[in-house]
Amino acid sequence: MNAKRPPNIILIMSDNQPADLLGCYGNDEVSTPHIDGLAARGTQFANAYCVNAMCSPCRASVMTGLMPSQHGIHNWLDDTLAPHWPHNWSAISEFNTLPQMFKQQGYKTALIGKFHLGIADVPQLAFDHWVTFPHGHTTSFYGNDVIDQEQRYRFEGHTVDFFTDKTVEFIEAQSANEPFFAFVPYNGPYGHWPAIKGRADNEFAEIYDDLPMNSIPREGLDSAVLDRFGLRVAQGGVREQFKGPLLLPNNIQSLRNYFSQVSLIDAGVGRILDALDRMDMTRDTIVIYTADHGFSLGHNGIWGHGAAAFPASAHRHSYHIPLIIAGGTVKQGHQHRRMVSQIDFFPTLATMIGSDMVPSLPSAARDIINPIGSSDAVFYEQEETRAIRTQEWMYAMRFKGSEEFPMSDQLFDLRKDPQEKINLIDDPSCEPIIARLRQQLITHFETYSVPKYDLWTGGSAKSNVTYEPLWQDAWGVTWAPELPR
Repeated sequence: MNAKRPPNIILIMSDNQPADLLGCYGNDEVSTPHIDGLAARGTQFANAYCVNAMCSPCRASVMTGLMPSQHGIHNWLDDTLAPHWPHNWSAISEFNTLPQMFKQQGYKTALIGKFHLGIADVPQLAFDHWVTFPHGHTTSFYGNDVIDQEQRYRFEGHTVDFFTDKTVEFIEAQSANEPFFAFVPYNGPYGHWPAIKGRADNEFAEIYDDLPMNSIPREGLDSAVLDRFGLRVAQGGVREQFKGPLLLPNNIQSLRNYFSQVSLIDAGVGRILDALDRMDMTRDTIVIYTADHGFSLGHNGIWGHGAAAFPASAHRHSYHIPLIIAGGTVKQGHQHRRMVSQIDFFPTLATMIGSDMVPSLPSAARDIINPIGSSDAVFYEQEETRAIRTQEWMYAMRFKGSEEFPMSDQLFDLRKDPQEKINLIDDPSCEPIIARLRQQLITHFETYSVPKYDLWTGGSAKSNVTYEPLWQDAWGVTWAPELPR
């Protein structure tokens, strides 16, 4: 690392990928040699968790260091509403964000990948270099319209390859004297129909054609998935991508397709690392690999996000994310086992580049490379479900303010029941544990939530929500998301 300049930072983020879908996290069926190699020369975080299991809230939390009940985005931003959004609207423009922090420190900033935090037509959030596509959902990896700086055109190939190409081009154009921050949020492996329907078309499909996929459990559907599907039907119909939670579990062809998309991303990471080597930038660059959120592939009877069930699932696979940091002074070949939240990116990166910028609101985020004190818990929220997870327990508390939609809490002993199969919420011997975890959870959200965006106290959301009638039952029929106008 050149002591005269701060490090380049490349933050690579996959879309809908649990930590378990990497070789370095113990999966012996998926092929990810480049990401595994990155882990070998850096620090791998065994217990990193997202704050929500949907795209837009997690991206907003990474960018701001804030929880959904602070920044107001509780669910994915529905692109079909974009014509009603304000001109060039960005959902988190009022907050301090990572690209602003880097910009203030003299960095060149780039977004090359999926945005999904407002209008993508123009550069947002202090990004100098802007390569993306205009939507949040991926219905196909091929033949997408793209936004390449001032140009707009159709790219016929795989979008992950496009974003890799553009990241390599960006690296090759950088000066050795000017540091850069490149945020590379891929739009894969994704995991929804129709994008992963049938056999994959990419070059990695063949290596999975005969794999038994034993790393994925074969389980029956959780009844909460059926309840969620029923709510969708009651709301007026179900698009193909939303039929997946019912039809995708145990669909081995789609599982193989999904795995092949992970390998395609791994190849992209390899090309990015090769470009750094070729440009003699490896020593001056910190590379981070993570995901926006996890993804259940049939685990606990659920396919997809936490909100694939109702009430939302708090089970591990939808929230457990990969996190690997390599380069700079980060320890090599190190396994970090303390509990880590994705909001921790903000103070961690601030320390790495010598910035004194902090999140715009009081935040529980902390520097995970140079931690002060210790933390034994992470917190996450999925609208009507709030959860605390420690090394030993996972407690999920449900919103109790609706008479029409009664919901029960859950408690799992992670030491004895790591797959979270036995709900101990009614076990009398667990009452002291429940009381302690409940109080920690309540204190956390009372401390950090913003009333305007705290759904549990009558607040609203900038995004759509999973099921409006739930909140209308609690807060009155006039309750509605405060969607931008």
